[in-house]
Amino acid sequence: MTDRWALAPAEDGGVDVAPLGPDGLPAGPVRREADPAEAVRSRPGVTRWVWRSTAEVYPRLLATGVRVERCYDIEAAETLLLGHEGRYGEPRSAAAALARLRGGPVPPDPPLRSAEPGSQSSLFEPRGVPLPLPDLLAVYAEQQRRHERAEHPERMRLLTAAESAGMLVAAEMNRAGLPWSAEVHRAVLHDLLGERYAGGGEPRRLAELADEVSAAFGRRVRPDLPADVIKAFAQAGVKVSSTRRWEIESVDHPAVKPLIEYKKLYRIWVAHGWSWLQDWVRDGRFRPEFLAGGTVTGRWVTNGGGGLQIPKVIRRAVVADPGWRLVVADADQMEPRVLAAISRDPGLMEVAGRESDLYQSVSDRAFSGDRAQAKLAVLGAVYGQTSGDGLKNLAALRRRFPRAVAYVDEAARAGEEGRLVRTFLGRTCPPAARGSDDATEEAGIPATEDDQPDGGQWVPGYASTNARARGRFARNFVVQGSAADWALLLLAALRRTCAGLAAELVFFQHDEVIVHCPQEETETVVAAIREAADLAGRLTFGETPVRFPFTTAVVECYADAK
Repeated sequence: MTDRWALAPAEDGGVDVAPLGPDGLPAGPVRREADPAEAVRSRPGVTRWVWRSTAEVYPRLLATGVRVERCYDIEAAETLLLGHEGRYGEPRSAAAALARLRGGPVPPDPPLRSAEPGSQSSLFEPRGVPLPLPDLLAVYAEQQRRHERAEHPERMRLLTAAESAGMLVAAEMNRAGLPWSAEVHRAVLHDLLGERYAGGGEPRRLAELADEVSAAFGRRVRPDLPADVIKAFAQAGVKVSSTRRWEIESVDHPAVKPLIEYKKLYRIWVAHGWSWLQDWVRDGRFRPEFLAGGTVTGRWVTNGGGGLQIPKVIRRAVVADPGWRLVVADADQMEPRVLAAISRDPGLMEVAGRESDLYQSVSDRAFSGDRAQAKLAVLGAVYGQTSGDGLKNLAALRRRFPRAVAYVDEAARAGEEGRLVRTFLGRTCPPAARGSDDATEEAGIPATEDDQPDGGQWVPGYASTNARARGRFARNFVVQGSAADWALLLLAALRRTCAGLAAELVFFQHDEVIVHCPQEETETVVAAIREAADLAGRLTFGETPVRFPFTTAVVECYADAK
């Protein structure tokens, strides 16, 4: 029995399935089956299902208790292949890929629909135009040929397999949800914000702070309106250009302290207050819709609910079920370790392979034991801080770890010149627009770190006007993107280990993963995370001395892990 089958939903609610040969073409007849879950369940020997979109198929299977070991997500692969070919931003649907293959008009991608608060119904809606199985397999076969034309075919195949695995993990996490105590959440809000007033107005503590701000200025001021606050400061003889904390906290004025406290609590009230709790938490679970590969670097995002921006104080509401625990694992100094692996710098690889703290080891070699300076130097090399003390630190780092610094320097030059920049496995940063020396809207690279949305992540359509900004982004991209690729393989390995346990992956954010499991499985899960990290390192970067350790905490409450 072949271990690869293709599956395409049909208009009547059934599915068309067919076995696949090594060339990606049908190795047997196409069959129409009425029940998608039974079609998969009845073929236990299948280790990889090929389909248009995991989001289209897998939630339906999970709802009936059917788990898939592996898949090949054609639309996820199309996104990666287009990027590798320097065509990032072109429509990436299977229908668009088919049109390009046959020389027809290319349809635009459907818009990303918003997640529906308090419901998973949107996760079961088809996305994009379904294709008949023969058309889908024509796209699949062409994608296999395009892999062969990649700069490093084996790495590119590994990347698309990892991205497809990430799609499975995301769907399973969406279904599982993050354990959440509404009772604890309400208690936290009451402690922070005080009583709620009728009519949806500001809670008591915010109203009190607003009164304090107004009293300090001697007139009524709306602290939630930056323009009003800036005007009030100006009338008091203080010039500020914004109400950002870093700017106003140095101002000597009695309004500053209550204003900073107001802004902190206001964000919690708006982003994770009672309305958020009502919209997003159901049956003891918070279910943001995780989107694997949501940014050009490969980092994940969530569609609705702010799932990757949970304030520490609100994490007190993330509570394991009775008799269960949360295994919270945070990768230690991941980006410099990735830089060591991709640059093959002998000195940095040796440092990244030690049991000791990486930044302390770097400081002992290049900064006379000053760990803080060493950390600034390493992160400055990755993020492009090359002025002032950053330039001096970079010079010291270059003397000790020349290949590591040269690696990110070359990425920055390539970015400035508009060339393609790739992660170790082949994920590609978009080129600058043709006919311009600067990065533009098509590249979408923010001009400064302060301007970068989502913690410096690339966001489509976010404009930049500076080629050097794209160079800084490219410098970081080769490291951050390669780290995201490694994380996908970590998740895939951890998912496979947890398949025989009651444990469930419930959260993933850049370099942090949370597994919810019975108390008796915690030691197994901790060991599985460590082994998955080692395996992911070997698969992604080959055999190197670099280690990828995790700081792991077994807790009942997420807030206790930090």
